[in-house]
Order: sequence, then structure tokens, then C-alpha cells
Amino acid sequence: MDYVDMGSRVRKQRQAMGLTQEELAEKINVSTSFIGHVERGSRKGSMDTVVALANALNVSMDYLLSASLNNNGLGPMPQGLSKKQKDVMHEILSTLQNQLGEWNKD
Repeated sequence: MDYVDMGSRVRKQRQAMGLTQEELAEKINVSTSFIGHVERGSRKGSMDTVVALANALNVSMDYLLSASLNNNGLGPMPQGLSKKQKDVMHEILSTLQNQLGEWNKD
């Protein structure tokens, strides 16, 4: 598991939603310091906590765990792409996925 990447995604989405660490912690019933540790990748959460984070942040589990998944949760990539091209494509698709989630909230 890439806990540092997951923590970075938690922080990025929390900030995009305009939430403080304390507000996110209240939403999922954990301590504020726990959220800080998760965001730094220095603390592991249970599966229940990761699900609660995904729900509170309105993102998929695939988004939070994408660096740890072989397919990055976005389906198969086209054949013949370099690693850099796959990384760029992943970032584009992740951004679209996040924006669709934002639009669905309205």
C-alpha cells in the first residue's frame, strides 16, 4: 500500500472541499491528529476508516488507493503507452473523475 500517496489524495480532496482536518475528523468520528497522520502517510487506517474517508470526501475507494492498484481503478490503458504517457493519462482521468463527482453534488 502506498500510504503517502493515499494521504496526499485525502489532503488534496479535503482542501478542495474546504474542510479542515478537524471537520473531516468529526465527519468520520476520529481524532484530528489521526487525520494528520493519515495525510502524512505515517498512520494506517482500517478498511472501515478508508471507506468512511472516501464517503466523507465524496471520492471512490479507487481514487484513494489508485497508487496501490495495478489498474489504477480507471480501467485498462491503451497498449503501447510509455510509463510517462500512462501517468499523464491517469492524471487526466483522475481529474475528470473528481470533477464529475463535484458536478454531481450540485
